[in-house]
Amino acid sequence: MAAAAVRSLGSTLAKNIREIRLHLCQTSAASKGARDFVEQNYVTLKKANPDLPILIRECSGVPARLWARYDLGKERSLAVDNMSADQIAGALQTLAQSKP
Repeated sequence: MAAAAVRSLGSTLAKNIREIRLHLCQTSAASKGARDFVEQNYVTLKKANPDLPILIRECSGVPARLWARYDLGKERSLAVDNMSADQIAGALQTLAQSKP
């Protein structure tokens, strides 16, 4: 499911978003979905959007959060703690389709 959602975004992701950041903890159970999302979808996202910065930030004890930076430096974020990889793909889709 997550892979299908990521593929459906394709190169349209870079039309709305200038940067994606995913903050997560390397060991916490709350960040498991974020780690799974990166493992399953990072390559697909990067191949579809080679010029879009996709940053994965790991820090012990940090809550999982997905950030999108738009034009003029505007940012939005969504908490993705305790979400599955599929739910995080949906959150990314929401951020890609929304206006800052």
